[in-house]
Amino acid sequence: MPRYLLSVVAMDVYIKITSIYSHIELTVRRGIPIETRKVQKTGGSTYIISLPKQWADRVGIQTGSRVAIHAKPDGTLTIATMDTSTQSKRKRMDVTGCMGDALTRNLIAAYIAGYDIIELTGERILAEQKKVIRNVCHKLIGPEIIEENARNVLIQDLLNRDEVSIKKSVRRMFLISNSMHEEAMQALKSGETDLAMDVIQRDDEVDRLFLLISKQFRSVLRGARLIDTSKMNIDEYYDLRMVATSLERIADHALRIATVAQTLDYSIPDPIMELITTASQSSRKIVEGGIDALYGRDVELANRIIDSIDDMRIQINVLNAELLTIDSVEAAVALGSVADSIDRTADYGVNIAESAINLTIAIMEGDK
Repeated sequence: MPRYLLSVVAMDVYIKITSIYSHIELTVRRGIPIETRKVQKTGGSTYIISLPKQWADRVGIQTGSRVAIHAKPDGTLTIATMDTSTQSKRKRMDVTGCMGDALTRNLIAAYIAGYDIIELTGERILAEQKKVIRNVCHKLIGPEIIEENARNVLIQDLLNRDEVSIKKSVRRMFLISNSMHEEAMQALKSGETDLAMDVIQRDDEVDRLFLLISKQFRSVLRGARLIDTSKMNIDEYYDLRMVATSLERIADHALRIATVAQTLDYSIPDPIMELITTASQSSRKIVEGGIDALYGRDVELANRIIDSIDDMRIQINVLNAELLTIDSVEAAVALGSVADSIDRTADYGVNIAESAINLTIAIMEGDK
């Protein structure tokens, strides 16, 4: 968070610490006790409020200390000490005996929690553990190993959070996952195993963006200031985080289709391939429409997208009925999973459209 003081309507706002509480009241709102303070005016144009003395003592604020203040679009202020707003968060983890997937999950959890420096220690960090650590760093955006020896591995997040936009990250997730689905279908139709492999490998990029967005969202919940926070409220961050989840699932289903395309040893009959292609196109249109409604804040479009799922269901039912006529059980099962992934992709597109409605209505209410 940058070092700055807030200026509101050409009137300077200063915060002072005081032990005089005659102007402090305790109210109850919705069952929650809230300490309120009266705004005072001094010098003709300067507004003053007091900070809670217990909080100031706990975080080490004294007379002359500077605090970082961030104004949010919903009218609230976030106040933090300069130290807590600028210093790196550090996490020390003992990884003795922690192997494989458990180590991977712990590292990802520390990353999402927002730690800038992760120090891994142990009686001896094994080569197998270091391989997992390197793989995790490769799958995340920002973390790099900067120090390494037999007992310690030091990971630092080198990403500048002020240069990463959650809106752009979600848009990037959509572009990748949408192209993955389209090219997975091409691979299924043409039998191009190289194209299928390319789709499978691109799933890692979607996962990296998803974990970055998850980290950003948690940072915003803790009051961090990111590149978007001056223009977005917490509702918008929440809905974008939900959309990112849907896009990550869409990429997973594209990977599933590509896996079938890579391993299926069966010549798909043209009528069935045509049904698969038509259903796939309808599914992608739902996702694309949901994204357009989200970024265009178009409630009418979002509702049309949601209503179109009924036609999509008819296409899937016809496809599933045709798959029962295939003479190969293995091929029928494999193509059944493709039909299921197409169907689920449409469902996630509907989820995105619903998020578009939720977000647009929330923003419209906030503008009144």
